[in-house]
Amino acid sequence: MLNLTHKNVHNYFKLNGYHLSGKQLSQMGYSYIKEGDVYERSIGEFLLDWFDDKDFIEMTTSGTTGLPKLVRLEKQAMIQSALATGDFFKLEPGNKALLCLPVQFIAGKMMLVRSFILGLELDVVSPSVEPLALNKKEYDFVAMVPLQVQNSIKALKKVKKLIIGGAKIDSALEEKLLPLKSEIYETYGMTETITHIAAKRVGERAFSILPNVKIAKDKRDCLVISVASISDKPIVTNDLIELINDNQFVFLGRIDNVINSGGVKLIPEQIEAKLTGKINTRFFVTGVPDSVLGEKLILVIEGEKLDFAPDFFDVLGKFEKPKEIVFVPKFKENENGKLLRKSSLVV
Repeated sequence: MLNLTHKNVHNYFKLNGYHLSGKQLSQMGYSYIKEGDVYERSIGEFLLDWFDDKDFIEMTTSGTTGLPKLVRLEKQAMIQSALATGDFFKLEPGNKALLCLPVQFIAGKMMLVRSFILGLELDVVSPSVEPLALNKKEYDFVAMVPLQVQNSIKALKKVKKLIIGGAKIDSALEEKLLPLKSEIYETYGMTETITHIAAKRVGERAFSILPNVKIAKDKRDCLVISVASISDKPIVTNDLIELINDNQFVFLGRIDNVINSGGVKLIPEQIEAKLTGKINTRFFVTGVPDSVLGEKLILVIEGEKLDFAPDFFDVLGKFEKPKEIVFVPKFKENENGKLLRKSSLVV
C-alpha cells in the first residue's frame, strides 16, 4: 500500500459486482455523463476528475461552517483520509460497502475513494430517504445522513458498520439506535477536512480522532484541527468543544449560534438536547434582538401552532426558557439536508 497515487485501484475493488480498472472507470464516467440518471452523472463527473492527470479536485463547501467557498483538495490527501478511515473502522479488502449519498458532496466522493484504495466491493444506489428499502443484501460498511437513518431503522440489521454524518444525531434518534446490534458511529468533519476526522459510537459522549489527526482549542474554546496530509496550517473551526485529552473532545455547539441574553451566554444545541423527544416536530432555539436583554431566546417550531402545559419547560434552566415561541410552516435546508436556521426564521 506504499506510494499510492490516485491512479491506483485495488485489485479487490468492485463496482456493482464488477472488477474495474482506472481506465474502465474513466470510460464508465463518460457513459454515466452521457446516458446516466442525475445521480449517475455526478458519479461520472467525479470519476473523470479523479482519474485525470491533475493531483487535486475542486469543490464548493456546503456553507454550514461559513459562506460557501471553492476549495482545492489534494488527491493524495484524500487517499490518506481513506487509509485513516480504513484503519479506524478496521475495514478490509473485499468488505461490501454501499454508496447511497450524492457524489456532488465530499461524503459521497470519499465512499468511492475508500473503495478504490481499500479494495471494497461497492454497490451504488440512487440517494433517497430509504436507501435500504429495496435492497436485500448485507453490507460491512455504509455511510448515511440522519434522515436516511431515521427511515431505515428496521433495515439496519443488514449493516455491520454504519457511519452517520452531515448533521448531528439528536437524542431521539440515538435512543432508537442504541439497542441495535450494528456498530453505529456519529462522525465529525467537513469538506475542508476531507470528510470525518473523528467519530464516536452512539451512546458515547466524546469523539475520538482518526489516525494522523491532532486537535487543540483556541482562546474562544473552539476546535482547531491539524492534519499534515491536508494542510500546512491548522484548520480553525467555529465549533465550541470540551477538550477531554489529546485524542478526544466533546462537541458543545456552534459559536455563531451562541446567544448573549442579558450577559448570559446560552448554547442553543445544549438547550435543544433537553427538549428533544418532548416536541414531536422539528424545532430550534435562537436569539433575536431585544431592547432590554440585547438578545432574547426564542423557540422556533416547524408546523402548526401547539399549546404547552405550564410545566413543559421545567427541564430547562432559568435562563434557558424561551421568551417567545414562533411557528414556521416549513424550515429551509441546504442541498445536503442541513437546517438553515437564519433563513428559516420568520418572526
